[in-house]
Amino acid sequence: MTRPYVLNAPSRGKGTIDYASSLNDQQYAAVTSTPGAALVIAGAGSGKTRTLTYRVSWLLENGYAAEEILLLTFTNKAAREMLERVNTLLPGSTQHLWGGTFHSIGYRLLRRHAESLGFNKNFTMMDRDDQENLLGAIILRQEKHASYQHFPKANVLAEIMSLSMNTGQPLPLLLQERYRYFLDLEEQLQSVILHYHASKGENNMMDFDDLLTKTKELLLTTPHIAKNYQQQFRAILVDEYQDTNWLQASLVDLLAQEHGHLMVVGDDAQSIYSWRGANVNNMLDFPKRYPKAQFFPIKTNYRSVPQILNLANASILCNNNQFPKELHAVRPPYITQPALVALATNREQATFIAQRLEELHREGIPFSEMAVLYRAHYHSMEIQMELTRRGIPFFITSGLRFFEQAHVKDIAAMMKFTLNPRDEISFKRIIELFPGIGKKTAEALWKRVLQELQGSHQFEKLLNCKPPAKATREWKQLIQTLLELTQEENFPPPAIMIETIRIAFYEEIMKEKFSNYDARRDDLNTLFNYAQQFSDTSEFLAQLTLLGEQEEKTAYQEEQVTLSSIHQAKGLEWRAVFLVWLTEGMFPSARSFAQEHLIEEERRLFYVAVTRCKEELYLTYPEFRLNANYGEAFQKPSRFLLEINPSLYERWDVSKHHDSSY
Repeated sequence: MTRPYVLNAPSRGKGTIDYASSLNDQQYAAVTSTPGAALVIAGAGSGKTRTLTYRVSWLLENGYAAEEILLLTFTNKAAREMLERVNTLLPGSTQHLWGGTFHSIGYRLLRRHAESLGFNKNFTMMDRDDQENLLGAIILRQEKHASYQHFPKANVLAEIMSLSMNTGQPLPLLLQERYRYFLDLEEQLQSVILHYHASKGENNMMDFDDLLTKTKELLLTTPHIAKNYQQQFRAILVDEYQDTNWLQASLVDLLAQEHGHLMVVGDDAQSIYSWRGANVNNMLDFPKRYPKAQFFPIKTNYRSVPQILNLANASILCNNNQFPKELHAVRPPYITQPALVALATNREQATFIAQRLEELHREGIPFSEMAVLYRAHYHSMEIQMELTRRGIPFFITSGLRFFEQAHVKDIAAMMKFTLNPRDEISFKRIIELFPGIGKKTAEALWKRVLQELQGSHQFEKLLNCKPPAKATREWKQLIQTLLELTQEENFPPPAIMIETIRIAFYEEIMKEKFSNYDARRDDLNTLFNYAQQFSDTSEFLAQLTLLGEQEEKTAYQEEQVTLSSIHQAKGLEWRAVFLVWLTEGMFPSARSFAQEHLIEEERRLFYVAVTRCKEELYLTYPEFRLNANYGEAFQKPSRFLLEINPSLYERWDVSKHHDSSY
């Protein structure tokens, strides 16, 4: 005979937190909701973190043991912040709570149960460098076959492999949709991937993606282990649910099968990461997967003034696939409306932004409270140059400064060597891009090149130099390009040099070397446009160097304007925001025109950008794109501007001041 006995959670003085006075009505409804599936749509600036923090506290105060709660986030910082806040409310309460990123929770489970998957419990974790080294070694072994020539670099293959696993897309479909230039290598790619996974198993190693794929495999193949965790986690909470991918959402659904107590928090209007696998349908379809789910919209915004929110609300209305919502401001109205500023050219756009930043700074807004946001990194080039010229301090969250990027420096190195065949640094940078050429081989080749050319531009003599067999194709392309660039008596202007180098020599290297080939090609188109104002290549290259030196002088000042892609800006906020290049083809991106769901994501991106602003918003675009090398030079205003009622902004008519003293 057995007697059942239940261990209760230790008492924490139920009722010590006054939830009603600490939360607004919408937050309170979500925080104190009954157990079960719940979808919380937390609009921008509405206190999402506060809602989650108090929900965890409420569970702890209402009979849930810490180890029965699973809190999933996207960053360790977010997890730490929430747990620290809970500990402030209920000291010592989170010691055994399962809180962290999807990957950290997966790691914790796999450490306990690796042997169930055929791994030793002391398996080693590979970082990205380890992963690329292993892939590189496998590719190297396979390259003895002719069909493996001109294969993507290890970092590119790692990206493809990761995206396939996280989205659930088979490799052929993924290549068709995103990497069409590798379609003819599908069989070889599959072979390398199979060898890679086999090698990991043989060497008792896992990579970052395994922390999710192997965790899912564990739950699906060992029902008793899955049952144990499904019973343990009486409550599961997920932060930023709109950013989950197929794999993450399916893991959450697996773990929630026993109790069905799953609260997901996020904002479908801020789902902007489909390019890295996020799937907004995880959130939009949540009510279908959980028909009894409670729905809690949180629409009170504490960040922005009413004028900003009115424009944001209007902008997102045109999306068909969404949970309708309208943000309401707590703050009083501001003294001005958002500004819509059409500038004559892209250079004038940069001038306006720089001048207005200086004016706002003089009016008392710190540079650190101002940001310039853009759809793509290359949209910032002219703005970077104008801020540098004026000595306005800035830093870039979206990557390196424009002229510091690898692909820009590669093109510049080719131009430098064309002009100066004695330029050892530029020559070595170029040939170290080739397969099978490292520093030793580069040094040996350079000695031979010096001997053959003797400082002359007779580049046909380079045919006497023999590179490693793997680099034969690239070497011949290099020589052919150099001959094309020097066939006239004078060197071609810099814009022509850039275009010739890109098409004849660098295009294939970019595809094989970089996973974001399209974005880097756009950068080089922008470099081409900038170079159009120069007739002399030496002068152009000198200007690049001088701009780089000026950038260094302003790089470490404490108070700086933020330049950021909108993707990088999510979660941040500033008093004044400049949203730039609002023209068709730039924002929204031309690549989104073909499919409605892509346009809707672009519109969500616009919404995210607008809701970063607290007070002063400037929407700018050039009416004419100087020196554009593709498409129309005249620019159409973005559809996102045309969709907004003109009463929600004021137009600025910008004119040039002509000094009468001249």
